[in-house]
Amino acid sequence: MGRIDVVFQNKGMTAFIGFAVAGDPDQETSVRIARALIDGGTDILELGVPFSDPVADGPTIQRADDRALAAGTTPDTIFRIVREIRAHSAVPIVFLTYYNIIYRRGIERFYREAHDAGVDGILVADMPVEESREIVKIAKKYRIDPIFLITQTTSDERMDAIVRQAQGFLYLVSVLGVTGARTTVSPEALALLHRVRMHTSLPLALGFGISTPDQVKICARAGADGVIVGSAIVDIVEKHLKDPDAMEAELRQYVASMKMATGP
Repeated sequence: MGRIDVVFQNKGMTAFIGFAVAGDPDQETSVRIARALIDGGTDILELGVPFSDPVADGPTIQRADDRALAAGTTPDTIFRIVREIRAHSAVPIVFLTYYNIIYRRGIERFYREAHDAGVDGILVADMPVEESREIVKIAKKYRIDPIFLITQTTSDERMDAIVRQAQGFLYLVSVLGVTGARTTVSPEALALLHRVRMHTSLPLALGFGISTPDQVKICARAGADGVIVGSAIVDIVEKHLKDPDAMEAELRQYVASMKMATGP
């Protein structure tokens, strides 16, 4: 049983999945951010691999990608960041990345290095399930969970195909559009949660737009196994770029408030 599976064993708890862009604004601060998220109560740490054309991401995360790339972040940097986090924590680590990054590195090499560094799951945001067979095979070879997105427009047929390939958890996109904090959880997001549950027993995590404790409570009460928060975290990072100590303190406090909302 992998580290991600262990997190979701506790059926009375909704997991908090915190996202940050690896290498934003630099390697050292990125590690501090990750540790602050973990200290605040993050159950699964999701690291975005910075990319020049992150089509699934809104402006907040795009700016973080730009900062990380401007700092010289490469896959080598990201694997070093993971190893530094692993020296202090056994929290599951998931990459959110794009296919071109993996392809240029070499699929086998990327997954081998990810495994060796301590990565538990990888979501390739722009990889359709119909073209995923090779990556899924290699991911499973290196005991890395292949994680997939499901959106409100995903057909039941494609959903079944995704479920057959996925491991770890499914990332349910709660809104139509790109990442970014929203003020409400839409009825359509909760309907998606219930629709996907009819197709699989895999853990279901809602993401895109969740930013407040009240939104977390709504998702948890609707039966979400996890909630994913990204843009609101990256907003805090951006606000305190010149004061890492204040950044860490606010991140810990914010994550603790969100984690508290996942309870009964």
